[in-house]
Amino acid sequence: MLAGQTEIHGGEIAFAKGTRIALHDQRPPLQRGLTLREYILSGAADLIAIEQELRRAERISRVETLQPPFSLIDRAVEAEILPFAEREAIGVIVYSPMGSGLLTGSMTRERIEALPDDDWRKRDPRFRDPELARHLELVERLRSVAERHGTTPGAVAAAWTLRHPAVDAAIVGFRRPDQVDPIVVAANLEFGEDEVAAIEGSA
Repeated sequence: MLAGQTEIHGGEIAFAKGTRIALHDQRPPLQRGLTLREYILSGAADLIAIEQELRRAERISRVETLQPPFSLIDRAVEAEILPFAEREAIGVIVYSPMGSGLLTGSMTRERIEALPDDDWRKRDPRFRDPELARHLELVERLRSVAERHGTTPGAVAAAWTLRHPAVDAAIVGFRRPDQVDPIVVAANLEFGEDEVAAIEGSA
């Protein structure tokens, strides 16, 4: 990762290693009525679901970059998609590295209960038990590592995604200017193996 290289755009920060977004999203496979090329260019291709879809796309138009969700609570792309992207030299810019706010350290049961009824997080299984209990335990592990580095659980969560050799950048969101500095430090965080084990709960 290029030390300290970040880009900030209206509520989002990209911690970059030097790639550019070309494709993203994870929706259902090829939409009826669209050619594969049209589907790819629409940004709706399910490129992180099936390696075969990626190979088919490569025959029509070079896949430059994928933008899958990736975090400590959403590691679905780790087994196949990230290794494929690394082998094929496809850039990967992950989003939601802090799990839609769950891994920031500021999300509590009380805060979740106080969310408006129309907030999608109230219906998301990740924000409800039994998953919520596991995620809050993870936050405490992140907090322990964050204290060693003088930073926040959210920064540690984002930095964890950047450790993967296939990941070129991580995009995180913010709502207030004062949230920027605590997140930006993720671009330069490095962990020892014991810290990675502690974060992942394998220590």
